[in-house]
Amino acid sequence: MDSLSRLAARAPAPPVLARVGLGAMVLLAGVHKLAAPGAWAVYVTDWLAPWLVVSPVAFMLLNGVLEVGFGLAILGDRWTAFAAGVAAVSLSATVGYLALVALLDGGRFLDVLVRDVGLAALAWAVVIDALRE
Repeated sequence: MDSLSRLAARAPAPPVLARVGLGAMVLLAGVHKLAAPGAWAVYVTDWLAPWLVVSPVAFMLLNGVLEVGFGLAILGDRWTAFAAGVAAVSLSATVGYLALVALLDGGRFLDVLVRDVGLAALAWAVVIDALRE
């Protein structure tokens, strides 16, 4: 057995790595939304803003609070299917929104769209694994 195989044999199981990675991302995104909501509010386009019942900054602050809670739940492996499910639905909706913005606005936010496709898939993988347990 070579050294990489020995290392892989001692590493955490892939579903655990996926859950911890998703939980850390959701938690850190929430913390950053609370610390710098304006940095996230830039993703609210002029045509979306009127549909929000609060300002874009207030929307990000609310999301930040929720993401901290869901991130901690995923990291703590408590209500994982539900918390990861919320993240998966949210990320999937974000992917749809960003795709629409990219189509309507000359590729705007395309870099974020590309990243969020992978994060949505990760979230769905964590949901499926949690439901199998």
